[in-house]
Amino acid sequence: MSTAIFNLLPNLKPFHHDTHYKSLFLNQNWVLVNGINNKKAVYVFKDENTLHISENEITTETSWCIATKNTFLIETEDGKTTVKAYFKDDDILVLNRLKTDDCAVFINENSHCKELNTFEDVQQFLHNKYKEKANNIIAVHEFYYIEKSEEFGPFTVEELTEKVNSETISEYCFVRDVNEYNYNKRLRIRDLIREL
Repeated sequence: MSTAIFNLLPNLKPFHHDTHYKSLFLNQNWVLVNGINNKKAVYVFKDENTLHISENEITTETSWCIATKNTFLIETEDGKTTVKAYFKDDDILVLNRLKTDDCAVFINENSHCKELNTFEDVQQFLHNKYKEKANNIIAVHEFYYIEKSEEFGPFTVEELTEKVNSETISEYCFVRDVNEYNYNKRLRIRDLIREL
């Protein structure tokens, strides 16, 4: 697979039958992101090697099967193709055509409260998903802050917010993640508070 897709979607996990097959993969509405502005295509992988592809309210039935571990054979109107399957979280599926850089990216529409019909819908879904994930990480993470050349901490963002609200410290104090060694990112307490 091209390193570009790994850079675009880091931390891809290969499809694992025991982990993904029944709970995350089968009978889900997988919306194809590629070309969504031209037409919406929904793939539903069924047991018994049946694949339903819906485009413009027309559903065609074709086939698919697992060749090895995370390698699938899929038949579409374009013919048979062999792909490697990867998951990005539980609701993003990437199928990479074997020995090429061609990738198809799918989002599980069942995991989203609204239909995904346009690229803007996809962008909004991803924005909301990863903003919420980042907020959760920031909320439980700890940071040091520096004030008058002295370092204090570590504190959670909630604790830092309380200190700012009680005017114990300034929201303009620089902070650093507990895993960083300096304040080069120039992040301030108010930047953390804004993200929550």
